[in-house]
Amino acid sequence: MIDLEIPKKFVPLVKQAGSMADEVFRPVSRKYDLAEHTYPAELDLVSALIDGMTDSGASNGAGAAGSTRAKDGTDQAPASTDADEATGVTKPASGKKAGKGNKNGANMSSALSIMQTCRGDVGLTLSIPRQGLGNAAIAAVANDEQKERYGNRWAAMAITEPDTGSDSGNIRTTATKDGDEYVLNGEKIFVTSGERAELVVVWATLDRSLGKKAIKSFVVERSNPGLKLVRLEHKLGIRASDTAAFVLEDCRVPANDLLGDPEIRTEGGFGGAMQTFDNTRPLVAAMAVGLTRACLDFTRTALEKAGHGQDWDAPVAAQTYASARLVQMEADYESALLLTLRAAWMADNGKPNSMEASMAKAKAGRTCVNVALQCVELVGVDGYAESELLEKWARDAKILDIFEGTQQIQLLVVARRLLGLTSGQLK
Repeated sequence: MIDLEIPKKFVPLVKQAGSMADEVFRPVSRKYDLAEHTYPAELDLVSALIDGMTDSGASNGAGAAGSTRAKDGTDQAPASTDADEATGVTKPASGKKAGKGNKNGANMSSALSIMQTCRGDVGLTLSIPRQGLGNAAIAAVANDEQKERYGNRWAAMAITEPDTGSDSGNIRTTATKDGDEYVLNGEKIFVTSGERAELVVVWATLDRSLGKKAIKSFVVERSNPGLKLVRLEHKLGIRASDTAAFVLEDCRVPANDLLGDPEIRTEGGFGGAMQTFDNTRPLVAAMAVGLTRACLDFTRTALEKAGHGQDWDAPVAAQTYASARLVQMEADYESALLLTLRAAWMADNGKPNSMEASMAKAKAGRTCVNVALQCVELVGVDGYAESELLEKWARDAKILDIFEGTQQIQLLVVARRLLGLTSGQLK
């Protein structure tokens, strides 16, 4: 069972992340929302702090770079996976045992810290050096040598293509073996931190005719001449975070920069690639949970000032309309929080969590959007004007329901798991 109190070893981490949100992120949040594409210099100090905590062991791997999957009850090394072709469920590879007992490790600490920093600003959280989603991808599937080599570098993740949105199994970017190198050709869009990162984890297919079974991920140096920055996107929200579009033209990558197993295994299918999502989707859910918390706290304070304080002992029907809606939103928040904690806990304990990760992402993403917009309505002028951050939070919320797989894709994944159907049987 999950102990729903924050583990004692994570209490200092959560407090520090909360202080970072309140004292560092919120004061500059509007500044970098207006100065889109400008690198937040304040993050250099934040990054140094995280590095120091990681080196000391105090953070237990907090942040995207630390999230990985437990092989057993004693560490968080990533286990390779076999995908069950009948159900699409990702399970521990042969000979690997799921975690014993109850372990709270790097995935839980990452989720808890991200919830706090996203109370301050989602875009700034995404912009912290060496804490990109590409780092989580490396942690999920890289071998020990690769993790050592890439460990202290900032990595973005490039999945989405112009004709391939959430259908990652239909990736068109190709990787052709040429001696000791792979040659990558294709186009990637909506790459978070693509301009600022030192590395880009690019998803490509070794053989289009084999579909998702042949999809692998490659670590590409940002300075690689074959990786060409096309543009930076102007966005609705998370403007502090740069979002890039790239073209790969005969981009040559050393063979040892292919993450994980280079073999195309028909029985393994998409397992290695999907394990990346199993790690990153709970982190995106945690972002949504943190932003939801910020919206609710602001709205409760505003309602109390207006004389609509909450009476938690009174039934919903006996409260004002505004207070009743706030109670309902709090219930949705708690649901999203618990689903997120469960998905992170399962990863820490070596349990297959593909369905739970999608459940958390779907619930938290949709809850964040709904709560943010309802809070804007309840607060009125202060919710719509730039005088308060609630207006910005409402814009930031939408991306959390989209990236790392849209709401619709998450529900499709959950349905396949529940019904025991493959992607070919349920589209």
